[in-house]
Amino acid sequence: MKSKNNIIIFSFLLILAALSLMTYKIKYLNFPLFQDETVNIWNIEAKITFNARKEQSASISMTLPSKQDGLMIINEESSSANFGYSNSFINGLKKGNWTKREVQGEQVLYYSIDVIKDPFFKAEQKDEIDEEIFRKEVSTAFVQASTSLLNSIYEKSANGVSFTSLLIKEFNLKEPSQATTMIKNNFMKTNKQKRDTLVQLIDKMGYKVRTIGALYLKDRQRNIELTPMLEVFYKDKWHLFDINKGEISKNSNIFIWQRGSQYLLDAEGVRNSDVRFSVTKNIVPARSAALSKDVKNQNTLLDFSLFVLPNEAQNTFKLLLLVPLGALVVVIMRVFIGIKTSGTFMPILLSMAFIETQLLPGILMFILVVTIGLIVRSYLSYLNLLLVARISAVLIVVVGIMAFVAILSQKLGLQYATSITFFPIIILAWTIERMSIIWEEDGPKEVLLQGGGSLLVSILAFFAMTNSVLSFITFNFPEVLLAVLGIIILLGRYSGYRLSELYRFKSMVD
Repeated sequence: MKSKNNIIIFSFLLILAALSLMTYKIKYLNFPLFQDETVNIWNIEAKITFNARKEQSASISMTLPSKQDGLMIINEESSSANFGYSNSFINGLKKGNWTKREVQGEQVLYYSIDVIKDPFFKAEQKDEIDEEIFRKEVSTAFVQASTSLLNSIYEKSANGVSFTSLLIKEFNLKEPSQATTMIKNNFMKTNKQKRDTLVQLIDKMGYKVRTIGALYLKDRQRNIELTPMLEVFYKDKWHLFDINKGEISKNSNIFIWQRGSQYLLDAEGVRNSDVRFSVTKNIVPARSAALSKDVKNQNTLLDFSLFVLPNEAQNTFKLLLLVPLGALVVVIMRVFIGIKTSGTFMPILLSMAFIETQLLPGILMFILVVTIGLIVRSYLSYLNLLLVARISAVLIVVVGIMAFVAILSQKLGLQYATSITFFPIIILAWTIERMSIIWEEDGPKEVLLQGGGSLLVSILAFFAMTNSVLSFITFNFPEVLLAVLGIIILLGRYSGYRLSELYRFKSMVD
């Protein structure tokens, strides 16, 4: 009883471990459970244009995006025709720098990134703010107009977030107050001016705030500018605000390119510099996206997975990982159904051969080789050879039969038959020997019973091993084999009647 409990516990631990690893890879590493699953990868391209000045070297510096919660940058690429390119970090901001000594005419530089949504990705960002960035000199008229407005909103708010929400709402009313109208008409002529003015007003009340330049992740956007936004710090978290809509609680469709009020583009030795953005959605297989993310994250679980192997080795394991499925089919058919087979795992080897030869041609070739082999083996039995010599002779005969069938099929134009070499020669020779002994001891009926059982089980194993869903799962989630092992161990404890034995009790029922 104790042994049985130990086996049950051990089996369930194996199954639980497999399910846990699969859940982790699906939920946190975004591995797909099905082959046809796809994800969206957003390609964001910055196009920098400028005209060169005569006899002056060009130096272009652009603020690059930093990490953002829920959105992961999986690829960065710079296209700069004969320009030198380097990255630098200034005041915690990442910069892309293009330089060239001699420049002529109009120039175009490109910088693109690929972004994928990942709800579990968390970016480590600094919460400190350079106060000098946000506090600017303002006119007396601005101060007078804003004082009464700010005091009124301050009384209705509870913190920086609610204050900012009410302030943005005030400036988007259809019929705002006189002070609000004056500020809008004089200091908010563009969205960028509106954002900067809101930042000054919020900063004036002592709340931590910073400017944001963002892009909405919408397909087929061309030649657009960064959308001016702002963030307010409250309770150890930055809260994002659209200057026309208010707080954005879910910003998974917003990619923040620029934080802080530093210039997006700094250019020296050039004129008419400008930067525009394009956003394109690409649909890719989910597994490819998950592996691309791992290049950035270097997850240990994937770093020691089959994906680090060369393609040739991966293709080999795609077939090997299917063998346990065939073993499970054999266990079920023999333990529960009671199907007799010639050899315990010969059906698995046959099913692997059928994968290469196709099912129907493989069955016909197997029957042909075994039939001819039995005829030859019956003749060898009259020679009274020793076991090793007899099996060796059968082995040579099997090789000759396979060569003859391959040559004949090539002449007849039967392409499938040329793949007969995928059959396991040693196993075929031993199968012929076993069937011959069974024929002598138990008669042809038992030979047909075991041979037919082997074919039936191998066909079922073939369908299990060629199932596209199971094949995809076993390679992408090899830990599922732990669950298969647990199930086989549980089945190994079964000692009841087999399905094929129930006919024995038919007379009792009648």
